[in-house]
Amino acid sequence: MENIIPIKESKIIAITNQKGGVGKTTTAVNMAAGLAASGKEVLIIDLDSQGNASTGLGIGAYDRTITIFDALLGTQDIEDVIQNTIVPKLDIIPASVRLANAETELMGFEDMNRRLKEIIDPIKVRYDYILIDCPPALGFLTVNAFAAADRVLIPLQCEFFALEGIHHLVKTVSLIKQDLNPELEIEGVVLTMYDSRNNLSDQVAEDVRNCFGGKVFETMIPRNVRVSEAPSHGKPVILYDTACTGSKAYIQLVSEFLKRNNNTEEERLVA
Repeated sequence: MENIIPIKESKIIAITNQKGGVGKTTTAVNMAAGLAASGKEVLIIDLDSQGNASTGLGIGAYDRTITIFDALLGTQDIEDVIQNTIVPKLDIIPASVRLANAETELMGFEDMNRRLKEIIDPIKVRYDYILIDCPPALGFLTVNAFAAADRVLIPLQCEFFALEGIHHLVKTVSLIKQDLNPELEIEGVVLTMYDSRNNLSDQVAEDVRNCFGGKVFETMIPRNVRVSEAPSHGKPVILYDTACTGSKAYIQLVSEFLKRNNNTEEERLVA
């Protein structure tokens, strides 16, 4: 007799922008927390040597004796590097400053640009979503993230020069799709640091929507002091202050993201 066993169809999202200070890590942390709050099993991989995603989820420096760097190097099993966070259903693989040496240390590895994919493939079935917080550069670690991911999510600040460099990022995604990961696609663009009192914010938002069309999420993340405060307390803003405008925006963004992705699970026949 055959039994129908539901399995997770894990989706891996690389969250990236080569420009720092655009809300990349804040978006990664709060989307991960929001997805977990919606009942999804989520893993966030901190791939930035600054370790801000780790800090923002309450993983202090003293809790990072083993990190994604050790897993990439092969000195620790990926299972041993995963940690629980203060958010139920949300795990993290933390980062530390040692990650800055990853390219040099991995130089001798065969197919080093697919190293991240190689180590996370065995754990994908445990999660509905895996979010990768990329470093603010289109270097070796970001290439690894793109090679491992299904989709790329781009936070883009509503400020002057917002579109500067974004075409280079899109070109990089195209090259990775060509050479390393033919399944890679752009999930969308999230407008951050939106200020409704500033005409420039509206102009930038309009320009980005004209450029990327339906790829731009309707939800925009506003400038909000509570969003800025939350990481220093080791919490996503949706836990730190559920009533603030920033928190409400991220909750709305997660809802829009889930609607786009339909929330379907595949089923497999097992004899």
